[in-house]
Amino acid sequence: MIPSHHSFIFIGGLHRSGTSLLARCLADHSSTSGFHDTGAPEDEGQHLQTVFPRASVYGGPGKFGFAPEMHLTETSSLVTDDNRRRLWEEWSRHWDTSRTHLVEKSPPNLIKARFLQAMFPNSCFVFILRHPVAVAGATKKWKRRTSLSRLVEHWAVCHEIMRQDFPHLRRAKVIHYEHLVTRPAEALAETFRFVGLDPVEVSREVKPDVNESYFTQWEAWKREFFNGRSIRRAERTLDSRLRSFGYSLVDLRSEVRSEWAVG
Repeated sequence: MIPSHHSFIFIGGLHRSGTSLLARCLADHSSTSGFHDTGAPEDEGQHLQTVFPRASVYGGPGKFGFAPEMHLTETSSLVTDDNRRRLWEEWSRHWDTSRTHLVEKSPPNLIKARFLQAMFPNSCFVFILRHPVAVAGATKKWKRRTSLSRLVEHWAVCHEIMRQDFPHLRRAKVIHYEHLVTRPAEALAETFRFVGLDPVEVSREVKPDVNESYFTQWEAWKREFFNGRSIRRAERTLDSRLRSFGYSLVDLRSEVRSEWAVG
């Protein structure tokens, strides 16, 4: 039985988008509890349960969003009372359940929010977006055989699913990594208020170096034959899709402007 006095804060965002930083900052609040020292990669809840598939089952970073099976909603056959109890039992052993707000973060939450809302009705969602060039550049270190254009396409697909799901969520907020690291006090105060907590000063170090090293690498790749061809293909086919989220492959350093929330 899930105690009715708990509120659940689910954090989603692609790998290397700042989900770990955001989760740790929120879990530093005296009214929250998050996962730590679990032994699971980045203390992600997806690795601490047996109800739904982990991202690694469908290719992991840069790939999982292409699998239809990874997009779960309230219509999923996995939404059952037995699974709800099992998920609570598996996660609650890693939370301090004396706290009122319980934090869980996993990258695939980006495309599982409707499912998680059905499992835990008293929940809210914070999605963190980072420039697709930075995400693709960081992910390329793990996925050397995956083209840059394919990695950027994965970014677009996952965030388009998130945007399609957004109207179905009762409480959800989108923030940008660039905002979080350059104006952490402001971004975190807004987020604390959104999830129903009084803002507190967070002492955790937030490094302001945003994406510049990835932009420099991207520009170097563009001068190469195969990577350059892949980047130009991405610019032609994906830039307009990315601009709707406030990013561009053509104007890498343009200011990010899109922010939205519901609830």
